[in-house]
Amino acid sequence: MDQVRLGSSGLHVSRLGLGMMSYGNDANRPWMLDEAAAEPIVRRAVEGGFTFFDTADMYSQGASEVATGRLLRKLITRDELVLATKVYFPMTPGPTGRGLSRKHILAAIDASLKRLELDYVDLYQIHRWDFETPIEETMEALHEVVKSGKARYIGASSMYAWQFAKAQHVAERHGWTPFVSMQNHYNLIYREEEREMIPQCIDRGVGIIPWSPLARGFLAGTRTREGERRTRRSETDPLQDEWYGRPEDFDVVDQLAEVAGERGLPSAQVALAWLLHRPGVTAPIVGATKLGHLEDALAAAELALSPDEIARLEEPYVPHRVLGH
Repeated sequence: MDQVRLGSSGLHVSRLGLGMMSYGNDANRPWMLDEAAAEPIVRRAVEGGFTFFDTADMYSQGASEVATGRLLRKLITRDELVLATKVYFPMTPGPTGRGLSRKHILAAIDASLKRLELDYVDLYQIHRWDFETPIEETMEALHEVVKSGKARYIGASSMYAWQFAKAQHVAERHGWTPFVSMQNHYNLIYREEEREMIPQCIDRGVGIIPWSPLARGFLAGTRTREGERRTRRSETDPLQDEWYGRPEDFDVVDQLAEVAGERGLPSAQVALAWLLHRPGVTAPIVGATKLGHLEDALAAAELALSPDEIARLEEPYVPHRVLGH
């Protein structure tokens, strides 16, 4: 797999990143895998050229970070590994156990490193925007995390373009570390990021590492218009129900299935290949709970789509309300 620069930074990542959210233990997410079940998938990812792995402190309340650290130590050297984690969502009771305050950020990075059993992470990301903390406080704290050697780079996740621009301006004005990446919600069904965030990132040299590139499995055909649920996740994932499933969304899925069928390929491969063709996209974060999911991702990284196929895939799209911030 190609190794590419993350935006204009000096950091190189694999063309796809493996999302580690599905590994750990969480009674509210019955599709998740324990460490033993996840190991063959992560091993195949490393064999296939993945070097970029993404987790967060709140995934299974830290269990994902624990599993991530244990698995990757067995499979890839620290020099080859690019590891990302995140901070924002509640980890302990009370207001200081969440958000992007100086207190929480400095405590959270130490807690993440302890769970991962690492001295540093390569990319430390804010998981969402904190409306209760001045952005100056957040950016200064993140700068200290970098200067202390606990993170090499910082990134951000879903927010409005004006918020991202404000954060970057604050960092620039004070000489603090800027964000090198944006992990945003972006797939064939949800393309609102094309309006402002993606053009801003391209203009400023920020790498784009989209989450949910298959719309939580929806683009892989896990649900039908008639209400059939074809996977355990589609039966038990409330966010898939909340975000996807309008008639217009199924129009996209149908068009995708038609284009993929003409190639004799799974829809998942074509949907992910489309995202890899989009301007500014560095490394979509893919999830995998079966080896087949990973094989589809590896195949998508090598799949070239024609301009006509891309136009047909995009034709059914209609605007959506903002989702995922």
